[in-house]
Formats: sequence, C-alpha cells, structure tokens
Amino acid sequence: MNNLLTNLRYILARALKKAQISAIKSSNIDPTSKIEAGSQVSNLKMGRHSYCGYNCTLINVDIGSFCSIADQVYIGGAGHPSHFVSTSPAFLKHKGNPKKTYSLHSYSHQPQTYIGHDVWIGHGAKIKAGIKIGDGAIVGMGSIVTSDVQPYSIVAGNPARLIRARFDTAIVNALLESQWWNYDDVTLTEAASLFTDPTDFLKSKGLI
Repeated sequence: MNNLLTNLRYILARALKKAQISAIKSSNIDPTSKIEAGSQVSNLKMGRHSYCGYNCTLINVDIGSFCSIADQVYIGGAGHPSHFVSTSPAFLKHKGNPKKTYSLHSYSHQPQTYIGHDVWIGHGAKIKAGIKIGDGAIVGMGSIVTSDVQPYSIVAGNPARLIRARFDTAIVNALLESQWWNYDDVTLTEAASLFTDPTDFLKSKGLI
C-alpha cells in the first residue's frame, strides 16, 4: 500500500509539473526540439533536437542543435542604463515600467546570446546576456557564466572557470571540422554507432 501511495504521489506531482504553461513569444523553435512546462521564452532561435527543461528563462538567445538545457536555467535578458543618473526603468519609456514614470528616455540594451551546437547546460546555471558558448561545451550546474566559453571546454563555478577540456586539441579541431550536427538523419543514423568513441568516429570520416 505504501508503495502504491508513493507511486501515485509521484505520478500526480509529475502531472502537475507538466500542467504548467510555457510562455513562448517571437521565437523560432525547430519542430524536433522542445520547451518544457513553466519556461518563459522570448526572441529565441533553437535548432533541431535540442531541449530546454522546466522553469527556464531564455531571452534573446540563439541556440544550436542537439543542446541539452536542464531545469531552472536563465540565459540572456536585457540590461539597465548604468551610465544614466539612475538605473531605474521609472525614467525610461519601456513597457512594464513601475506605476510612476518620471520621464520617457529611450534606452535598449538587449544583446544576443549564442549557444553553440551540442552544448550541455546544467541545472540552475545562469548565463549573462551577450555571452557566446562554443560548440560541445559543458556548463556545470549552478554556474554563473560571465565570459565566453570555448568549444569543448567544461566550465563551472561562480564566476564560471575552466575545469578542463573535454578532449585534446586535435580531437576538438576534428570534431569542429566534422560539423556532425549538420548531418541529415540518414548520415547520423549510420554514424551513431561510433559516437561512444570520438577517435573511431573521426577516423571513419577521414578527419584524423
């Protein structure tokens, strides 16, 4: 009986989680990709076979193919005018200002953030607007990313720092040259059996 109740609670909790509504605005998301419930997305471009977990915020972001974005990740956003007398939107003409507005100055700082192909971003990571994360990179859970991340590197921490490269330089360069994320489905299916070993995969393509 206890196991049954536990299973029922789990099923109910999952159903409630999925019942949340995702808010998606002005975005181009490949049909093979997915935005989970509770996420807020604006001005997003997402390539094929990528996914974004639950309760994420993605604003002004270009995301490549085969990316894995965990829950509660925040990427992008807009900035406030640090060179004005005040940083408050009470002095700007943006929509969503506080109830009282003192002036209608123009200000727009919405840099585009770029996430490459085959990037894995861990739970709760936050990525500053305007950052570029290279292909094949991994961002550790809870990381605060304030500078660009090189391809096939692993970063973590606050602020995020390089932990190590995923592969040696020759393998990294060959993987970047392969651009396997652009393969069609037939070619991917043929190559997928070699994906557990980058060396074997790259040899099969004549890249090393």
